Amino acid sequence: MNISFSIVIKRCRKILRSLVLSGAWIYQKTLGHTDNSASSGTLSITDSRTGRSYDIPIRNNAVKALDFIQITTAGFGAEVADHYDNRLRVLDQGLWNTAVTETSITYIDGKAGHMQYRDKTIDELFHNNNYEEVVHLIIWGTLPTQEQKMNLRRKLASHMKAPQAVENAIKAFPPDGLTHPMLLAGIAAFAAHDKGSKAVHRSSKPAYLGNMEEVDEAIIRTLAALATTVAMVYCYRRGHSFTQANPDESYIGNILLMMGLTEEGSRATPNRKIEHCLERLWVLNADHGMTNSTAVFLATASTLQDPLSCTVAAVASAYGPLHGGAVEMAYKEFERVQCVESVPQLISDVKAKKYRLFGYGHRIYKVKDPRGQLVRQLIEEYKEDVYRNSFLTVAMEIDRVAEEDSYFTSRNLKANADLYGCFLYTALFGH
Repeated sequence: MNISFSIVIKRCRKILRSLVLSGAWIYQKTLGHTDNSASSGTLSITDSRTGRSYDIPIRNNAVKALDFIQITTAGFGAEVADHYDNRLRVLDQGLWNTAVTETSITYIDGKAGHMQYRDKTIDELFHNNNYEEVVHLIIWGTLPTQEQKMNLRRKLASHMKAPQAVENAIKAFPPDGLTHPMLLAGIAAFAAHDKGSKAVHRSSKPAYLGNMEEVDEAIIRTLAALATTVAMVYCYRRGHSFTQANPDESYIGNILLMMGLTEEGSRATPNRKIEHCLERLWVLNADHGMTNSTAVFLATASTLQDPLSCTVAAVASAYGPLHGGAVEMAYKEFERVQCVESVPQLISDVKAKKYRLFGYGHRIYKVKDPRGQLVRQLIEEYKEDVYRNSFLTVAMEIDRVAEEDSYFTSRNLKANADLYGCFLYTALFGH
């Protein structure tokens, strides 16, 4: 298997992140943060153009962009249209310092290297919970009871059945073609047969708005459809036969089962080593705030589109080299460098802006990515498999050299989760 498909599971996980956050947010399943005196107050502004003063409320270290509409160069008594045309606008290309919604799902302190979902730290969840439990926490706000977890597991498995159109859509591509167009086509084919998708376009009123029971069911169907499509694409590219999901297996276990990645001598039992690793690895990336794919999902969902169609949009976003594709770009970087002796030249080229150093630096974190440190723990646990990859020493040398180079240290550039994460996928799925 080549690297592009060995990490398709990671990209799939990034879409799950968009889905569980976006599905929850767009239907108002999250709660806003509470006020506190340290982060709330008033911003007093005097416009030098007009001499007028304004008081803008501050809440949770944020001001509302709409509050700036009142700031205008139009004179008193001017027509409404004049006030509108001359209103002050807020320009923030790339949304570097703009929050577009409130959420209680994820909290990240990039300066302290702290991350948590709801009231649970990422370290706590990594060591004590599996992926299904974290999905439940993110969507429904609490860790599930055993009964709730098994109920979710069985519901997911019951929807892991693809219409014939999904297989036809995937097989319209050559087996050695790019993975993500196959995924896009397969999920779109699922949407064409989904009852919720049909309801959106055949009903005279919004199909999901205000109907939380239908929202929850749609989220489950979409998670199941994504898992099934990933497995079917994998089987098609590898020439494997597709295996039906088992209602008693975990979400990740069923993905592996459908892909044919099973215990030696048993086609009915998913590979437990891979399953156990992914159960923790996916916890680290179950959500990460307003990522690009999450924003794309939200923008699409704001038109009252169905979740499966929103997922098609998010999949397209997640495959970009600056998003989910970064892990593949990092690995290709290691392949190009080949050996530790070539690392100094790579670092020089990066500093000369000839190359982008994938796996290093993060828009949010100014210290080491807390997820990356937990990935290193998994690498040590699976070192018998991971250390066979000679490129791991290249990644470690890049990390060592960059950590001591003022170019990186002065810019607070540290290793992120992608620098080492790719080695777990190649070790587990092959290369």
